[in-house]
Amino acid sequence: MTRRRIVAIVLAMAVFMSGALTGLVGSATAQEGDRPVLRFAVNAADLASLDPHFASGTQDRTVADMVFNGLVRFVPGNSAEIEPDLATEIPTPEEVDGKQVWTFTLREGVMCHPSAETEAYELTAEDVVYSLQKSAVPDRSAYSRDYTGMTVEAVDDYTVAITLDQPLSETLFLPKVANYSGGFIVCSQAVEALGDEAFRTAPAGTGPFMFESYTPQNSVVLTANDDYFRGAPQLGGVEVRYIADPSSRELGLQGGELDLAAGVNEAQWVDRINAEGNIVADVFGVAEAVWVNMNVTQEPLDDPLVREAIALAINREEHAALRGEPVSELIYSVVPAQLMPGGLTMEEAEEAGVLYQQDIERARELLAEAGYPDGFSMDLITSEMTDYAANYEVLQAELAEIGITLNLTVVDHATMHAQIREDVNPIVIYVAFRPNANVYLSQFFHSDAIVVEGEAPITNFSHYSAIDDLIEQARAETDPEAQAELWKQANIQILKDFAAYPLYMQNLVYARVPELDYGHELVSSVALYPQITEMTTLATE
Repeated sequence: MTRRRIVAIVLAMAVFMSGALTGLVGSATAQEGDRPVLRFAVNAADLASLDPHFASGTQDRTVADMVFNGLVRFVPGNSAEIEPDLATEIPTPEEVDGKQVWTFTLREGVMCHPSAETEAYELTAEDVVYSLQKSAVPDRSAYSRDYTGMTVEAVDDYTVAITLDQPLSETLFLPKVANYSGGFIVCSQAVEALGDEAFRTAPAGTGPFMFESYTPQNSVVLTANDDYFRGAPQLGGVEVRYIADPSSRELGLQGGELDLAAGVNEAQWVDRINAEGNIVADVFGVAEAVWVNMNVTQEPLDDPLVREAIALAINREEHAALRGEPVSELIYSVVPAQLMPGGLTMEEAEEAGVLYQQDIERARELLAEAGYPDGFSMDLITSEMTDYAANYEVLQAELAEIGITLNLTVVDHATMHAQIREDVNPIVIYVAFRPNANVYLSQFFHSDAIVVEGEAPITNFSHYSAIDDLIEQARAETDPEAQAELWKQANIQILKDFAAYPLYMQNLVYARVPELDYGHELVSSVALYPQITEMTTLATE
């Protein structure tokens, strides 16, 4: 017996004894017909919502990407390119009565998945209209503010016209109808039959994989959609497992109980995994920005001196060191300049006077000036995910140096997302990718998006409203250079007001067995995982 085989057996036994992968042992040969079922572990304890219009956590986006389509899509493995998806082509907009109209022709023969209450049926323009209208309703979508000023109508069964009150460039419009957030197209008959609440844990779309079952805090099982319009998947299905502990995920891979798993976003981990040779660690984009949000309306953070003190206590290099190169790279505005127009480079931040560096002595002086010479304490929650917990722990140590005590409570990832949207954290560390500067700024810093109290509450944890005019002016700007300049001004103002403090951006890390081939070159993915499609294959003995 080889040493590698012995190690695999020992690791598998450890996993079995720990119970971390309950239900996985013995599934290594799981098949759907003659096709293998991919066993895939995500970095979370459970899902939050599989309704794509609410899916915000990576664990939810992952499933939505396999179940749903958009009118257009980011090319699998390369999010820098957009191509037709449910639509036959990307149209050129027309001006009609002073408004911008985008007319999409749909593919014929695209089938909606069956659900517990509905049979499979052909997707038509009515489903697209229903879906995009749903995306615009605050109670039915977390992304509703992105769909205001948009009218959607069915011209015929295979033609959809989208009219915008305010003309937009392709850069801003196409992501709204792509396979991302509110752009995912749901099957209206299934939503209506199941109801919105049930649909969150039993989705029905048109993608290469169909929902089969959900076991809370354990797994979602997807099965191949053999009627998929791009062809039947090479895989028989996907078992998505919820395993928050990184060691358990690694044990599952080493022991042959998993085929793919979220890795650890650390350069040392990547190097170690690849050096061992029996597992492959992939590092790819899109990089997610990591930053600190401060509630500018809640005591004591409503005092700018306190927020400035917190900013000066932070060392972004210490946070970035959690990951190391090439996994992490410093950023100097919430919008990462390395990824898109409108962000600030280090030189631009310095020129604008917002390149804040750690200065503990000055931070203590500011706290004393604000009336807190002995500091204060604050209760915060954090997800169990390393991306969040480790950064909160570094922040805890940094603020302790200036007398601020952070009392951290660890909750599961889905609970954290739910509670921070209920405004429980005066300081929120967030990890996110958004496709352009407008989405970053609109979702995190426009007053409409203020959690709980905004007109379309989503992720403005800072309760910040000072750049509404800049955001709206940039949206209406059609000249790319002028638009980018407005976004830079908005980023500068955020930093001047200490509403947020940018730390770094981190690339994605996933690990797989060598027998897994994604079916595309892996450069970047807005779905925040390597993307499993109908072309993905898993070689078996």
